[in-house]
Amino acid sequence: MGKRDELIGKYADQLRGDLGISPDMDLLRKVTIGCGPSIYNRDASTVAGSDPKELETVRKNFVMKKLGVTDAAKADAAIAKVMDHYKSKGVRTKYRAVVYYMLAKDLGRESIYS
Repeated sequence: MGKRDELIGKYADQLRGDLGISPDMDLLRKVTIGCGPSIYNRDASTVAGSDPKELETVRKNFVMKKLGVTDAAKADAAIAKVMDHYKSKGVRTKYRAVVYYMLAKDLGRESIYS
């Protein structure tokens, strides 16, 4: 098993165990691959949910650019929902691939990864 597969397993564990979400493993794999080398960098592999600048980057570069959501209010609401879900479960580490997975699912943009 390679490093990427280990990380995908860790992300699936967080979704299942910490967040109470049954992951679509095919989509999770594709989202993780889409994150590129950032998943291997300790800082880049996570999202700082309390940093407005970081959340703005997620909105612009992922939700709007990658997922094609042009409505900024809709993008912000989806990001807030994901961050609130983390907060409600008491999970501090927000893996980028998991956040992106949850955003794609929440916004109904899974087809981007087909």
